[in-house]
Amino acid sequence: MAGVEALSALDPKLAALHAMCGEPPLRRREGGFEALAWIVVSQQVSVASARAIWARTKAVFDPFTPARLASAPDEDFRAGGLSSPKIRTLRALAQAVNDGFDLDILASHDADTARKALVSLKGIGPWTADIYLMFCIGHADAFAAGDLALQEAARLVLGLETRPKSDELIVFAEAWRPWRGVAARLLWAYYAKVKSGPGIAIEPGVPILLNATAEGKDHD
Repeated sequence: MAGVEALSALDPKLAALHAMCGEPPLRRREGGFEALAWIVVSQQVSVASARAIWARTKAVFDPFTPARLASAPDEDFRAGGLSSPKIRTLRALAQAVNDGFDLDILASHDADTARKALVSLKGIGPWTADIYLMFCIGHADAFAAGDLALQEAARLVLGLETRPKSDELIVFAEAWRPWRGVAARLLWAYYAKVKSGPGIAIEPGVPILLNATAEGKDHD
């Protein structure tokens, strides 16, 4: 992977992560309206709950189209088990796409421009936008600085006393452009290894926590 090679040459810590964890998994899914809606539905609930709510929602909205959701009453959304904030977000997203907001064109934009376009939509916050760009578009420079697992991984790798906040992590990640998305995947892979494996250190003096519990959630 070109991004991993570039980052390994740029940052010895990321080179160590690559050697330790191997190639980071891509975990890609097809983009578009339905994919972004799934991210909205699944945030801040367990995986099992998200899947159940999504299945009920898809059953209510058949076909699952922007036009169908934009004109639906609240009762239809509630039948799927959706909360009021998620109802507002999904309706606003559906209306925007129905009115011509082009999700497909985001892949041709740089990460910052694409992110700005997404967060201009009512209810779509930075975490939702970044996760969509990373996992649905596969943008190599998208970076979910608001993800708690990513923050915790960065704390460990960078040897920080406290977990960096979103704006602080964005500053740290500047050095990884234009491969910040690849750096994030390396950090997530490392975090998963820390959560499941024995204590390890990528550098003398950098401790590894075995009981880190941060999970990526949106705070839109």
